[in-house]
Amino acid sequence: MLSTSLPHLRRFVWTLGRRNLGLTAVAAQTTAKLDPIQKLFVDKIREYDTKSKAAGGKLVDPSPEIEKEMRDDQEKIKRQYSDGKDVNLAEFPSFQFTEPSLDPINMDAKK
Repeated sequence: MLSTSLPHLRRFVWTLGRRNLGLTAVAAQTTAKLDPIQKLFVDKIREYDTKSKAAGGKLVDPSPEIEKEMRDDQEKIKRQYSDGKDVNLAEFPSFQFTEPSLDPINMDAKK
């Protein structure tokens, strides 16, 4: 069994290592050393990062149609899952578990 799975495992580890090495090499380079396409890609990622931080957790450069669609979807989800309660969809729900009450078992052998 081990002899049949060893070549597959070796190929998997080799592919994974090759991919990670390729990504690490690109990330480690500065923008001055990148080719023009890589430089454009990295610049766009950095631009998106600054816009994302400026938006404060909201959508980056949304159009009015996208904002309306997002509000409609949030209202639809709120109606579907809130059971008529006012629920904030942005926060994680809180769960409260209570211990079930168990009936005592009569273990008295004298009866």
